[in-house]
Amino acid sequence: MPALVDSICALIRRAYFFATLTIFAFAFASGCDTIGSDFRSMGEVLSPASPQEAAQWAVDTTDAENMRRGVVLLGTSSFGGVDAYVKLYRFYVKDMKDPLVQAAAISALSRFGRPEDAVLIAERLTSTFPHVRLAAAIALQRLHNVAVAELMWRKLQDESEAQETRIELAVGLGQYQQDDSFQALVTALDHSELTVNLAALDSLRMMTGNDLGIDRMRWLGWYSTAPVSKRFVAQNIYLYPTYQRHLTFWDYVVFWDIPKWEWPGLPTGIADTGARKTYEPPPVAKPASVEPPVANPSGL
Repeated sequence: MPALVDSICALIRRAYFFATLTIFAFAFASGCDTIGSDFRSMGEVLSPASPQEAAQWAVDTTDAENMRRGVVLLGTSSFGGVDAYVKLYRFYVKDMKDPLVQAAAISALSRFGRPEDAVLIAERLTSTFPHVRLAAAIALQRLHNVAVAELMWRKLQDESEAQETRIELAVGLGQYQQDDSFQALVTALDHSELTVNLAALDSLRMMTGNDLGIDRMRWLGWYSTAPVSKRFVAQNIYLYPTYQRHLTFWDYVVFWDIPKWEWPGLPTGIADTGARKTYEPPPVAKPASVEPPVANPSGL
């Protein structure tokens, strides 16, 4: 009897071993792409692409993915504002046929472009590619030019436009304290998507300093009774939004790629805040008795 029990236990252990091995092999096979991706990510962070490599990828006309990667790397770097690169972004925004490369160029130009570049970007709001229109809507939050406000609010009023694009347009209109933008935002309070309503409400709060909820009639009533000279006197400072969250345990597990968050800032064209790196916090104001440091003439 003891010998029979030992045989049965040995069979169970063997079956358990092969079952465990099978599960591990399946998990490894199904996750090999993810594992490989993680190690590639680790390699890219530990040995990042050089500025020369990023520039070469950005002009690699034989590989659209390389072009997109190169533009993204340049557009999120501290050296991406070099005149040659900015001219490249403009060229891609205007004439690039690949929508992913064009969207990347729009994002890069919004970081390093001038207020007049907002006009070029706003023209992409009529693109046939939804993600290009979305990139343009987000980019216009970073560049201030009253010439594009009408294009933005007209597109916001188009309820056939994708919800996410209208959300970003509503956010961007918060920097234009003027009657037509106000009216378009009030109209957006009646759109069928709550997210669009709330984005419009945030911008109305921003430009007026009031909070009247998502009731369109309350806003119109306030507008009709408020003196023209005081409608937008109490507006708050507009800062383009950026994505941020608290780091979690798993962020630290992937120690080679800990996220860095970009800081909100004033759109180019509202005020000249000076050049700074994309992920560098805004400069702390200096006391009046302390002379500020001389700006880096290279803009890096």
